[in-house]
Amino acid sequence: MNANNRFDLKHDTALDNKRPIVFVVDDDVSVRESLELLINFAECQPILFESAQDFLSQPRPRVPSCLVLDINLPGLNGLDLQTSIANDRPGMPIIFITGYGDIPRSVRAMKAGAVEFLTKPFDDTVLLKAIADAHESSRVALEREECLRSVRDKYASLTPREQEVMAMVVAGLMNKVIAADLDISEITVKAHRGKAMRKMKARSLADLVRMAEQLSVELN
Repeated sequence: MNANNRFDLKHDTALDNKRPIVFVVDDDVSVRESLELLINFAECQPILFESAQDFLSQPRPRVPSCLVLDINLPGLNGLDLQTSIANDRPGMPIIFITGYGDIPRSVRAMKAGAVEFLTKPFDDTVLLKAIADAHESSRVALEREECLRSVRDKYASLTPREQEVMAMVVAGLMNKVIAADLDISEITVKAHRGKAMRKMKARSLADLVRMAEQLSVELN
């Protein structure tokens, strides 16, 4: 792999969609090449960049991934990149690497959510352990996102009235109270409640409440 290659995750057929990805951002070609060999040895997919800007041009992958990031980069440095991706890639674990110990910056990086901060030269086993832990964290985050996406899609399929009834049901209101508040019959409330349960694929009221909590539906 050319250390200066940029990858398009949407179209690069060489990528294995099943293997977790390790993004590496380091301006030192020897470090990138060394990490590429190590990451391949760990049966992960290495994707290498020499600058933070190149990494930012790539779409977010839908497989477990992590970022091995040099803190000392020209232009946009590692800490700046960490801040930049905090909102649009919140599930991306970051492992910082640096050529020298820097306690203030390591503290800042860890407080901002970095999973590890390693000083070069670091032990390969320590990095591989950090990568494995980061991939597990990423996997859990992706599963949570997929679950939430599914719940949002199901909620969007409800009619406005069904959404209204659902909010009142999970708030603990009785059918007759909902009927009085909405000025509809109790039978109609039951019908809307039943449709909401079916569309949300909720097996119980507890299921529906859990989904509403995931969605942060305003109930009051």
